[in-house]
Amino acid sequence: MRRPPPGGRAGAAERSGPGGVEPVPSPKKAYVQRAKVTSQSSSRSSRRNLAACPFPLCCRIVGTSVEGRKQAIAAFFDLDKTIISRSSTLAFGPSFYRHGLITRSQAFRSAFGQLIFRLKGADDQRMERIRGEVCALCRGWPADRVSEIVARHLDQIILPHVYAEAHRLIASHRDSGQDIIVVSSSGQEMVGPIGAWLGASEVIATRMAVADGCYTGEMEFWAYGEAKAQKVRELALQRGYRLPECFAYSDSVTDLPLLEAVGHPHAVNPDRALRRIARERCWPVLAFSSRLAARPASMSGCATTSMIPPVQGM
Repeated sequence: MRRPPPGGRAGAAERSGPGGVEPVPSPKKAYVQRAKVTSQSSSRSSRRNLAACPFPLCCRIVGTSVEGRKQAIAAFFDLDKTIISRSSTLAFGPSFYRHGLITRSQAFRSAFGQLIFRLKGADDQRMERIRGEVCALCRGWPADRVSEIVARHLDQIILPHVYAEAHRLIASHRDSGQDIIVVSSSGQEMVGPIGAWLGASEVIATRMAVADGCYTGEMEFWAYGEAKAQKVRELALQRGYRLPECFAYSDSVTDLPLLEAVGHPHAVNPDRALRRIARERCWPVLAFSSRLAARPASMSGCATTSMIPPVQGM
């Protein structure tokens, strides 16, 4: 089987369905043949390497040897309009209003921003404006209070907007033994619980500065553009991911650095600019539209109030 070259060019794939939309890939099939060939030799080397490994916990987490850890694969997912159909940040505007954190007019602007996001997506100018508004808006908010509101309303606000196709794709990657990483410009307070519900290994998200338990109005890390890709590369070094064999999914051209960082980039419900680039580079284009009919039984044990620690080091 031909493997696509590294550097963010996934190679041409056969198109099917109306409009030339790519079918959802099955990552599991891509690696099963190699696994069969190397299974016996890997089994013998696993015992030797495990004994010598200075970090046996890493080996237990992955469920394989240190050698397997070096060849680990991850699937990196953008959140807004890729896993869910809306902006996770703007979606909590009404809840923040009901709990007294924002005014009626601010809640209205949040709803209007959600509509614009759905219709036009995000670009550098719009994202920079949202960044400034969020910083100014949350200054002085108790951080614990925000986390409590997000956890309380997650089922109502976010989960009904998860794309069924994204949910199945995430399950497919996870069943293939690949790590799931959610990479989002939204705040850690939102992305952490959503990532926990999805069974993600890590989340890369925006982090707001906190002093005396309240937001200062400054950002410690803005998970946007090239910063996303840089954090992905750092995480790959820490975990031994082979980026030419990793996957990435996003809807926005602002995530082009993220998509170019892996060997298997995918455009999901892409904006016009990303669709053009995907067509030029023969990247698969996926169309997600179905919503989850009900909370999947496979996820019912996940604690939506739990927080996945953010990736540190930047």
